[in-house]
Amino acid sequence: MSAWDLAFRARRAVVTAADGSRTETACTVGVRDGRIVAVVGHDDPVDADVVVDLADDEVLLPGLVDTHVHVNEPGRTEWEGFASATAAAAAGGITTLIDMPLNSIPSTVSTDALDVKRAVAEPEARIDVGFWGGAVPGNVPDLRAMHEAGVFGFKCFLLHSGVDEFPPLSPAELEEAMREIASFDGLLIVHAEDAQIIADSENAGGRDYAGFLASRPRAAENTAIADVIAASRRTGCRVHILHLSSADAVPLVAAAKKDGVRITAETCPHYLSFAAEEIADGATQFKCCPPIREADNRDALWQALSDGVIDTVVTDHSPCTTELKRFDIGDFGVAWGGIASLQVSLAAVWSEARRRGHSLADVVGWMSAATAAQVGLESKGAIAVGKDADLAVFAPDQEFVVHAEELRHRNPVSAYDDRTVTGCVRSTWLAGRRIDLDGPPQGRLLTRG
Repeated sequence: MSAWDLAFRARRAVVTAADGSRTETACTVGVRDGRIVAVVGHDDPVDADVVVDLADDEVLLPGLVDTHVHVNEPGRTEWEGFASATAAAAAGGITTLIDMPLNSIPSTVSTDALDVKRAVAEPEARIDVGFWGGAVPGNVPDLRAMHEAGVFGFKCFLLHSGVDEFPPLSPAELEEAMREIASFDGLLIVHAEDAQIIADSENAGGRDYAGFLASRPRAAENTAIADVIAASRRTGCRVHILHLSSADAVPLVAAAKKDGVRITAETCPHYLSFAAEEIADGATQFKCCPPIREADNRDALWQALSDGVIDTVVTDHSPCTTELKRFDIGDFGVAWGGIASLQVSLAAVWSEARRRGHSLADVVGWMSAATAAQVGLESKGAIAVGKDADLAVFAPDQEFVVHAEELRHRNPVSAYDDRTVTGCVRSTWLAGRRIDLDGPPQGRLLTRG
């Protein structure tokens, strides 16, 4: 009997030391029963049933953990579904995703709705899948039960979510939910834009991107984030700021962290890749909320990542049908807001990161290690002994042109269409088994703790 089921021999691998630091090194990774059991020298003797020798242009990475994905099933499966979403994720090197409580019908705002979500996900998941719960008006009595049922935390909006079945919380309702969540040390994740500031801003209608950008000003994010920080101070609730796009809010988050507020923040590939000045009028594939802002703002977000103020990079994969993007009229006021990016997120972030002098170890930190830590998935996010053998074989120098119709997302809509990116995922492995994108699903449903 061999010591290992599987061994990966790589001249380049991003591995994690006992102190949590990540380095790129040559090594052999031994796997048994779906777990990493050894990380040894590249040329050390190997006793394994199967040996995978990586090519010289390939790097072994831990599978990415994407904690912000809208799968939309059930209810809006024509927008996306677990079969297509998890296949696209695996094609992009993502081995774990956490599904948002909207835009499915029913929304995941009770244990009954969670049961429905799990039932549709289980037979379709090609990667591991967990679930967020939702905090909406009137469901405070449901929060503890959902926490005990294994959701990873609770999402809320401070303004209209875009779908009527997931309404926003008022300031009083936000604080009530935070006190309840703090009582069991849960996590609240917040779409932080101020409803009144946006209501008072310019109309978003028409083909003009500058007009749409003006309708979602930085002040809306800055004010909402300040309000969330103040409520966290009062209640002691752990909070996470979703899809941070306004770099003006970075000092607020930094000061709160310094003061001991339990707060983290994320940003997304589209905020790190695109700039408002480059978006053509009528190009509604770029519409998302909060919006893609100016180039100087993008630079400041990258600096916040470097400084550790922004903790994670996640997709906020929010797809829809082609018709809902309203390419026929190019009107930002009526088009659905959301960017689909599961399959291209790693390449998009790496393309820009390398240009700015960052390493693959940095990218792994933002998109795998820190995301796993955020939701308490201790077995994920690293190539280290004891971790799940969730791995991606990545060619960091290989360029390719994104073609939306070739992606495994359910609908051929992508802000990255026709964009040249660098970094190709050649294979993805879940618990030591190579994922066959067209084969039987092998993912597992995850629960907190």
